[in-house]
Amino acid sequence: MIAPNNHINEAERLRELDSYNVLDSLPESDYDDLTKLAAEICGTPIALISLVDKDRQWFKSRYGLDAPETPRELAFCAHAINDAENTLLVNDARKDERFYDNPLVTGDPNVIFYAGVPLKSEAGLPLGTLCVIDNKPNDLNKGQKESLRILSKQVMNLLVLRKKNYELNKVVDELENKNQDLEQFAHVAAHDIKSPISNISNLAGMFLASYKSQLNDDGLGLIELIIKSSDQLYKFLERLMDYSANIDTVGEEKNYISLKNFSEKVSNFYSSDQNLELNFNSEIKNLNINVIVVGQILTNLIGNAIKYNDKPKAKVDVNIDENEEYYIFSVQDNGPGIEKQYQDKIFDVFVKLSKTDRFGKEGTGLGLAIVSKMVAKLGGSISIESELGNGSIFSFTILK
Repeated sequence: MIAPNNHINEAERLRELDSYNVLDSLPESDYDDLTKLAAEICGTPIALISLVDKDRQWFKSRYGLDAPETPRELAFCAHAINDAENTLLVNDARKDERFYDNPLVTGDPNVIFYAGVPLKSEAGLPLGTLCVIDNKPNDLNKGQKESLRILSKQVMNLLVLRKKNYELNKVVDELENKNQDLEQFAHVAAHDIKSPISNISNLAGMFLASYKSQLNDDGLGLIELIIKSSDQLYKFLERLMDYSANIDTVGEEKNYISLKNFSEKVSNFYSSDQNLELNFNSEIKNLNINVIVVGQILTNLIGNAIKYNDKPKAKVDVNIDENEEYYIFSVQDNGPGIEKQYQDKIFDVFVKLSKTDRFGKEGTGLGLAIVSKMVAKLGGSISIESELGNGSIFSFTILK
């Protein structure tokens, strides 16, 4: 027996094989279908997808063979990968000096006939083979050889797809981890800054109360500006903490509630506002939702409709519908509307279309970003329809 030599670029080849994240993975029907088809076409009892590791050949798929792997020094496939451009064909291993006393030939599974097509990566490096095996002398005709070559390409297509999915999942995991780190940082930073900001506002207020009579108009204006700016920054940090809050499990916290009770809960927030006409419209009798989170979404959208309305009386209609998968909410107002060019941006963090609301207060640019995040966590999506001068309709879905 002659043991196989390592590939000329063995270290690089092993790194390439490792990048597919396939070794020791569970069986998959797509690969098993190809080995079964290879055996049928070539008329052999055994067909394998063999990947040549450092010290073994491991079978991603095996048809007609129980062993999941064999030592590399005994592997026919370890010889085959050293000529990646050609099929290794051994008609009778008992007459081949490389294999005649190989334990795989003299014992189980009695490899007498072998044909293996190298599986080449996109970098041109052989990872292993698609091979067929018989326990008696055999040969392949031209059509069988071509079919085996075509099937080997399909094996590589599956491996490439697996590799790309693996790389994509890694990127997604990394982005999620970074996002969680950033949210945690924002939460901690906002929490640590709130206390001194509150102190600044309180001290400025105390100073103003004690020394107001001794300050001229410019001095009073500066102190009032400090208080106003501190209060605005405090509000901004509270909203930032809301945005960074972990609501990964909100979708699991559902309760049944009648539409009547739910609409009353939301409407109670605005019971003292004489300049608001708020209507709920739906034929649904009961909802199965996270009452707190959906309520927060609606109060945020209704609150925006009030704060940025340009009419003497704000009118807001909340419409609720459903289909088999989703509850469908829409919040329609009679406000100034939003220009088309800004409609794709309003759900981004820190985007503000107006410096102040109708009450002269400056927004944080986080409200709609929080709404969008909450909707996404509840398995839905949010969109806007608006025309300048004709109000806006914010529509969102909640997965049932």
